Amino acid sequence: MNEDHFRERFYPRTRRSVPAAREFARRALADWSFGEARTQDALLCVSELATNAVRHGVPPGRGFLLRLHRAGEEDHLVRIEVHDSGPGCPRVADPAGDGDERGRGLLLVGAVADKWGVADRNPGKIVWCEVASRVHTAVCSMHVCDNAHHGHLAD
Repeated sequence: MNEDHFRERFYPRTRRSVPAAREFARRALADWSFGEARTQDALLCVSELATNAVRHGVPPGRGFLLRLHRAGEEDHLVRIEVHDSGPGCPRVADPAGDGDERGRGLLLVGAVADKWGVADRNPGKIVWCEVASRVHTAVCSMHVCDNAHHGHLAD
C-alpha cells in the first residue's frame, strides 16, 4: 500500500507513546485532508486505543503497532487499528458503573467512531475503529475473542 492511503508506526510500551501516536495520526489526517469536523473524534480514538494497548494489551518489553487506512467513497473514511501481542479481549465498562473514571476508553470510542471491533491475531489482537469525515450512526462490530483468558482492556 502506498502512503497516500496507508500509514503505520510501531511504538514501545511507554506512556510517551500515546501522545506520539496521536501526533502521528494528526499529521496523517492533515496530509489526507480528512476534515476538521471529525479529526478530533479520530484522534480521541487513537488516544484511547493506544492507552489501552499500553496499559493492558502490551506485555513488558514489547510494543504496539498503530495502522491507519484511508478508504471509503472519495477517501472520506479512516480505519484506525492498534495491534498488540497481549492476551485477552477488550471489554466495555458498564456506563452505570461505580463512578470510577478509568475503564471508559471503549465507551468513548463507541460514542465517537462509526464502527469499532476486535479481531484476533497471533499473538494478541487488533482493536479497530472507523471514523468517517461525516457523522454517521455508530455500530459495534465487536468480535468475541477466541482466547480463553480475557484481560480487562476497557480503559
